[in-house]
Amino acid sequence: MTPQEFSNATSPPRPHPGFFLVFEGPDGGGKSTQAAHVTAWLREQGFDVVACRDPGGTSLGERLRSVVLADESVHPTMRAEMLLYMASRAQLVDEVVQPSLKAGRIVICDRFLLSNIVYQGVAGGLSVDEVAKVGIVATGGLLPDLTLVLDVPSDVARERTGPGRDRIEKRPPEYQARVREGFLAAARARPESLRAYVGRIVLIDGREGAEAVFDRIRKEVEDALALGPRP
Repeated sequence: MTPQEFSNATSPPRPHPGFFLVFEGPDGGGKSTQAAHVTAWLREQGFDVVACRDPGGTSLGERLRSVVLADESVHPTMRAEMLLYMASRAQLVDEVVQPSLKAGRIVICDRFLLSNIVYQGVAGGLSVDEVAKVGIVATGGLLPDLTLVLDVPSDVARERTGPGRDRIEKRPPEYQARVREGFLAAARARPESLRAYVGRIVLIDGREGAEAVFDRIRKEVEDALALGPRP
């Protein structure tokens, strides 16, 4: 199937002719590396791919990212932190994601709404339902067509990341454990509290080497885009 055929063959029932792929999971799982790998691979196949990160991806989003992750002089509450992420995401959706999807492009994003549901909701103590509702407003109802959750045990994640590099990574091990469990629950069972998150979520074991993980991811993406062998 060619990139040109992809748009017509895979658009229903999505409300846009593009495809929205999101990488999620605890820090240290390799999502950023794999997102870049998949972006390069799909471009080699001839697809028009837009890569972005959340928070960030726009001038406003990058400023908000700096505040919420790097600025040690401010101390947002968990609710304020969640809303800062949502503001960055609203700008990203309006400025980058929606226009790209409407143009038939593939959008690959490093994190999206599920991160807030897990980090500030499941692990941070906010109501998951409230976080999801705010998220739907922030995204205008847009959710990923496919979410890949890259998981590794907490000890492996710590070995990979080393000392915490930002405000979130510096939180205690108990918080990080709740983060991992939140992602696992979302991928394995889709609890009732995540009913608003309707896109497909696939759990990927990130403990293997980067190439082995990419092979698994590539199969999922090929299936989602109908790129496999055709009869």
